[in-house]
Amino acid sequence: MRIVVQKFGGTSVSDSERRAHVVRRIRSALAAGLDPVVVVSAMGRRGDPYATDTLLDQVRAVEPEPDPREEDLMISCGEVISAVILSATLRREGVGRPVTLTGWQSGILTDDRFGDARILRVDPTPLLQRLEQGLLPVVTGFQGITEGGDVTTLGRGGSDTTAAALGVALRAEEVEIYSDVEGVMTADPRIVPDARTLRVLTYEEVLQMADLGSRIVHARAVELAMQGNVPLRIRSTFSDSPGTLITHAFENAGAWADLYGGRIITGVAHMADMCLVRVEGAPARGESAGGAPAADSGTVNRRIFRPLAEAGVSVDLINVSPERRSFIVREAEAEKTRKILESEGFQVSLVRGCAKVSVVGAGMRGLPGVMARVVEALAERGIEILQTADSHVTISCLVRREQMEEAVRALHEAFELGDRRPV
Repeated sequence: MRIVVQKFGGTSVSDSERRAHVVRRIRSALAAGLDPVVVVSAMGRRGDPYATDTLLDQVRAVEPEPDPREEDLMISCGEVISAVILSATLRREGVGRPVTLTGWQSGILTDDRFGDARILRVDPTPLLQRLEQGLLPVVTGFQGITEGGDVTTLGRGGSDTTAAALGVALRAEEVEIYSDVEGVMTADPRIVPDARTLRVLTYEEVLQMADLGSRIVHARAVELAMQGNVPLRIRSTFSDSPGTLITHAFENAGAWADLYGGRIITGVAHMADMCLVRVEGAPARGESAGGAPAADSGTVNRRIFRPLAEAGVSVDLINVSPERRSFIVREAEAEKTRKILESEGFQVSLVRGCAKVSVVGAGMRGLPGVMARVVEALAERGIEILQTADSHVTISCLVRREQMEEAVRALHEAFELGDRRPV
């Protein structure tokens, strides 16, 4: 069998007109001799009758803090409705022999972290049996089941994760992620009008872009595909664009020249609503006013970062020196962070209204001068850099929120991401 997993997002299945495009995609796969396994999200977005957020709103209107197990059972209904409707549409159009399967009927076993469950394993047997029978599985995304038989959901982007996990378990030729965008772009087109669709990316680049603010595909799905060496393709349901291929190495995609022929930076990502936290050195617990020896830096660092980790606060852009520790958190967690650290005896200052802007590209690995271009591009627009961090394939800068969009445009222009054909 030549298996392909096709995942369709909520906007792709939201009404009959859009589902007609989905049917065309599935029909094309069958005509090409492929054996499709279809994964669907709930229909539409908040406000649409069966969207996940709409279902959440309904239960929370009755019980503001519902039991997580009950909540997962409720919101899993959205994908069930979507899958049954699509299967009925396929039967009406004479496309394959569709059979609707829930996540657990498809062999997906998870832990019991309701609302953000992790897939423990996938038994491909139920799907393989149906494929061998000539059936067309239409699988509910976003969900699985625990060892104890409780329904779980996989968190935001969970249908992407379902598709990738099934693709790995079934040893699919490719996992296609369909939505209303044509692929991964060099920047957010709402900020950069001349942003381009990227033809090919490495898993590492897409993981970095997802972590740094791009929301085209869920990072967990990319991780699974990378571990299983299954190519991902990000495509639009509504156009014939080939989309963006995500794979292990550029030579696998026939695009080695794109990487080493001048493409240093792949794209520019951004995250708004960040807060810079600055922590001044604190005395050791029980230190006398006379001045007992200060705590060593390791102890101080543990007293800062361990309580935050235990409270579930995620920190980023960490900078540690003997005199000061600084990092960023989500704006919504700023006060929580301040209270935790002040209870540990630290002096804390917050710089609110920040944003993180990042350049991503496998081509920058070991290449001098990239940071210089970033700094110069921002300086030319009068944009102050509050803090930086980098890895082999990323450089991130913290800027003022009101300068974020200008910073994205400046970096996109500096690395000439919009002044050539799609890459």
